[in-house]
Amino acid sequence: MDDKEYVGFATLPNQVHRKSVKKGFDFTLMVAGESGLGKSTLVNSLFLTDLYRDRKLLSAEERIMQTVEITKHAVDIEEKGVRLRLTIVDTPGFGDAVNNTECWRPVAEYIDQQFEQYFRDESGLNRKNIQDNRVHCCLYFISPYGHGLRPLDVEFMKALHQRVNIVPILAKADTLTPPEVDRKKRKIREEIEHFGIKIYQFPDCDSDEDEDFKLQDQALKESIPFAVIGSNTVVEARGRRVRGRLYPWGIVEVENPGHCDFVKLRTMLVRTHMQDLKDVTRETHYENYRAQCIQSMTRLVVKERNRKDRSRNR
Repeated sequence: MDDKEYVGFATLPNQVHRKSVKKGFDFTLMVAGESGLGKSTLVNSLFLTDLYRDRKLLSAEERIMQTVEITKHAVDIEEKGVRLRLTIVDTPGFGDAVNNTECWRPVAEYIDQQFEQYFRDESGLNRKNIQDNRVHCCLYFISPYGHGLRPLDVEFMKALHQRVNIVPILAKADTLTPPEVDRKKRKIREEIEHFGIKIYQFPDCDSDEDEDFKLQDQALKESIPFAVIGSNTVVEARGRRVRGRLYPWGIVEVENPGHCDFVKLRTMLVRTHMQDLKDVTRETHYENYRAQCIQSMTRLVVKERNRKDRSRNR
């Protein structure tokens, strides 16, 4: 009797899952912030890879003269049969000049260019196999040495918060004591709210989620900005080999939740909210850009039509 009443559409999620796994996934992550805050080290730590092995280190004089560049590093990662094409967009030179007026502009232009390319591909005749290079998330690194957000931090985030999901990062948390980390986090959150900056908002949990997931989600929300430490070095700690930093006074473990928010950042970025970051990019940031493009094209068409009508009436 059960077989007669079973149509079979309950297997649809399995069909979608198989198709998605076969196709693979794309994710584009942008990292921004001044030099020396550990951006490349953190990215390598997050994805257990080395994306910067060919990087040329610049002297202090060269960094001062350098303008903001946009560089891309792509790598294919496979885990338990699931393929991820990860693209890291770096912004060397950002914030390093003596005059940093509008140094965020090349970054904003790059994000808009990716939207424009996707819009063109989506509007073309052949829409199969469209490459999605839209920036899904921007990790913005905030210096631990100041008293909160600098004017450059405010200008950058205000210029980009309508274009990309911004996740603020308090860099080099091992230079601060735990009370200092708490104070800086509170100060940064207050300033983000004061200046009307719209950082990435975690979606509300569904009512049917288990309590452990709800507690984890709440802990992630309360950790903003994530205070992180990056390290590609394996050290010995209490008979265990861990990734961390060795100091004369002890060892800072990257993956120890008591030492920093690295595990929480990786959980949010990879395990729990990667798809939501992509959804917000598609449904909010890209749709806003697409709507502006269509409005601009409509105005041009109407303007041209009115011009032709006036020409005919003369």
